[in-house]
Amino acid sequence: MAGARDVLRRIKTVKNISQVTRALEAVSASRLRQVQKAVGASRAYSSKAFGVLNSLAGQGGGGALHPLLEEREEIKQVLVILISSDRGLAGSYNVNVINAATQFQKNATMPVKYMTVGRKGRDVLYQMGAEIESAFDNFRGTPSFVDVSPIARAAMDAYLSGDVDEVYLAYTDYINAIRQDAKVTRLLPMSSSDNAEDQAMGEHIDASQTATNATAAGYIYEPSPEELLKTILPRFTQVQVYQAVLESITSEHSARMVAMKNATDNANELAAGLRLTYNKARQLAVTSELLDIVGGVEALNKK
Repeated sequence: MAGARDVLRRIKTVKNISQVTRALEAVSASRLRQVQKAVGASRAYSSKAFGVLNSLAGQGGGGALHPLLEEREEIKQVLVILISSDRGLAGSYNVNVINAATQFQKNATMPVKYMTVGRKGRDVLYQMGAEIESAFDNFRGTPSFVDVSPIARAAMDAYLSGDVDEVYLAYTDYINAIRQDAKVTRLLPMSSSDNAEDQAMGEHIDASQTATNATAAGYIYEPSPEELLKTILPRFTQVQVYQAVLESITSEHSARMVAMKNATDNANELAAGLRLTYNKARQLAVTSELLDIVGGVEALNKK
């Protein structure tokens, strides 16, 4: 019966693990529903803001009205904002976005340094020996716009000071509960309406908004477009970073929910297999005892 007792201990352990994974699945499902609302609102706001931005930027007559819109001729340094999670147990979520960022660095022809959001990405980059300029982590629950704004401000300061010549976002775009795409898109300098798809969050920008420039000449701005862009461009940059963080958090909860569901199903299958093994071991032990009894009775009868 020693073997049967060992199997019973394994069954108990597997059931305890399945209870933990089931609880994590429920928590992730609840948080996913909450953050999906914020993502939807952020996408709509970003699309409308991009339309206003294009309208103002089109007043420059082909020239850049703001330093954040100016393309630099020589790219000497690139900054990548890598958005990962603080916790694991999310399947391949962290691996995919880290691989996307490191592959971008391998393909780049200029030096790349990082600004990390989340401990998982920071730890991997540190082990790889990558240059990490700053790190942000320990966001509790769903971060607010105020929580994320320092990340965007630090990136803008690095770009405006000339420390970096381009800024990219490495994040995970939430498609649905099953699919999340890790990607690297440019944040700074801002893209024009002609190549909006290359801009960060470009896949969520309404294509109709890019037509705003065509009718922009019919509007009179007060104050001037230059003054308005001083306020709108930094705000829109913050919105893009905030949306990327929300997209990544939504993807994280979705990936963890799916991973924990798969873990629970696997634990239940393993427990069922162990129960069958236990029954066989129990049956073998009972049969062995019966044979011993029958053998003893036969020996007594012969005497």
